[in-house]
Amino acid sequence: MPRIAEARAGAEPSSPRQRARRQSILEVAADLAAESGLERVQMHEVARSAGVAIGTLYRYFPSKTHLFTALMADQIEGFGARLPERAEGTSPEDAVFETLGSATRKLLRRPALATAMIQSANTARASTVPDLARIDSGFLDLLLRAWGVERPTDHHIARLRLLILLWYGVLQSRLNERLSPEKADADLRMACRLLLAPGPEAG
Repeated sequence: MPRIAEARAGAEPSSPRQRARRQSILEVAADLAAESGLERVQMHEVARSAGVAIGTLYRYFPSKTHLFTALMADQIEGFGARLPERAEGTSPEDAVFETLGSATRKLLRRPALATAMIQSANTARASTVPDLARIDSGFLDLLLRAWGVERPTDHHIARLRLLILLWYGVLQSRLNERLSPEKADADLRMACRLLLAPGPEAG
């Protein structure tokens, strides 16, 4: 497991060069984790492979927790940028299911990296790792768009929050091979239909 994040947030890049440097760090970290797993990723190796000083790496990412939580936030935002239009005749709940299924398949292409990101996000504290908020808001935005809800109420948000928590459990069960792909899909589809079925909105 990654160590608990340091009690400070990382610096935000403020120029194109700094943003490119940050992106290079994230790409290198993703490749290393996908190859060897979170525990074997060393921050000095990330810095060396990305061509940055170790101090620069820690300025942006004070710990591996910060690093891989940021990477997960970027990936979720990437899913949102590539969200296709809903196919004609697809129900809102099926559109959300297809979006979650697509995210699952993409993450499972690199299972060690997916595990690293989930472990890091689970270890992080919202007060010191701002990218946790990016994960939450990015996921909610992605699923609201798939659901077709333009003016969400608190009840919409609560239903999606429950669905996201369930999705994390399904993804973890796929990663540790407790669920087959078929059973995972069936469970996720059932959850979407139960939680997102049309009905009167509560407050």
